[in-house]
Amino acid sequence: MRDRPHPLSPRLPRRTLLRGVAGSAALLATTGLAGCGTRGARQTEASCASEDLSGTEKTLVFSNWPQYLDVAEDDESRRPTLEAFQRRSGIQVSYTEDINDNNEYFGKIRNQLAACQPIGRDIIVLSDWMAARVINLGWVQRLDAGRLPNVGRNLLTSLRGRSYDPDNVLAIPWQSGLAGLAYNGRVTGEVRTVDELLTRPDLKGRVTALAEMRDTMGLLLAADGHDPANFTPVQFDEALEKLRRAVQSGQIRRFTGNDYAAELARGDVAACVAWSGDVIQLAAEDARVRFVAPDSGVMLYSDNMLVPNRATHRANAEALMDYYYEPAVAAQLAAYVNYICPVQGAQAEMEKIDPELATNPLIFPDAALQARSKVFMSLDETREREYESKFQQVIGG
Repeated sequence: MRDRPHPLSPRLPRRTLLRGVAGSAALLATTGLAGCGTRGARQTEASCASEDLSGTEKTLVFSNWPQYLDVAEDDESRRPTLEAFQRRSGIQVSYTEDINDNNEYFGKIRNQLAACQPIGRDIIVLSDWMAARVINLGWVQRLDAGRLPNVGRNLLTSLRGRSYDPDNVLAIPWQSGLAGLAYNGRVTGEVRTVDELLTRPDLKGRVTALAEMRDTMGLLLAADGHDPANFTPVQFDEALEKLRRAVQSGQIRRFTGNDYAAELARGDVAACVAWSGDVIQLAAEDARVRFVAPDSGVMLYSDNMLVPNRATHRANAEALMDYYYEPAVAAQLAAYVNYICPVQGAQAEMEKIDPELATNPLIFPDAALQARSKVFMSLDETREREYESKFQQVIGG
């Protein structure tokens, strides 16, 4: 656990736990993609009604990932922003860090949610692709936008209108991050484009890419001039062929989870597809390690708060979600976790807490970077299997 907010603070790799080559290959088998979408598993508001007892029960059960909420510097058992919410609202929150992997957690809750049974949680936090899956299955409650005025005002423009939640009432971003390029200036010159990464002779054999299909393929699609949020199978195949050529030529050394970070820091990897959170930590130790947002675009991902079906404290959950969209609260949280803050106005508040963090574009992207941020298209189960299978064939999964 960290003692104070700092970009070098260790954090669990939420994007990569069991998400390396083996994890991605196992996705099709472990999550039951072929079966979880059967008619009997899907629910609707009519088939699975939820009763809200928030008016009489001032409680809330919140499941999150480890080290994803601020703790007090002098007492790691205390969570300052959460304690302030409880004092203000009178809602007692049972906070549990029991989500360690999207697939694993899906396996724990799928049988209950498929059968319209409660899972004992009022808020769960899932990454974009898993949030899209449970939304498509009808397993989450629609939120009342009228109870989320701060979200309505302050949610970053780049996170609005996502394909799996166009009205911003099913999945509220908790924290976000970017997938782009990185290079080590000690061993190579600047790398600005995806095409450079895939073809530049001096980088041959010293390049890695991510085993997360959405991030690597999203960058390639954007580099080809396509919208990662709305592309065709032909466009996917064309981008995949470029990746295949880079693999066959030996340009790409291997596909990784976040284990590329140590190699990039040493200079064994000269350039790579990288996650912004990793590069924040590396750059704090060595400024020659740089994150690059190509002009063609970077991939924006989020971990999202959702209210599952049969949760009985939806209004209490909405109160907490809206609380964390107050800029001052969001800044306090961001000062600890160092991910992209999804709340407009938090940057000004961060200047009061840590002026250095307030100027970090990987925590507070400027308008130009936001404009280049892309969200990967929501996939149905058929496309999920098809694209993941093709990607695994290329990367050797």
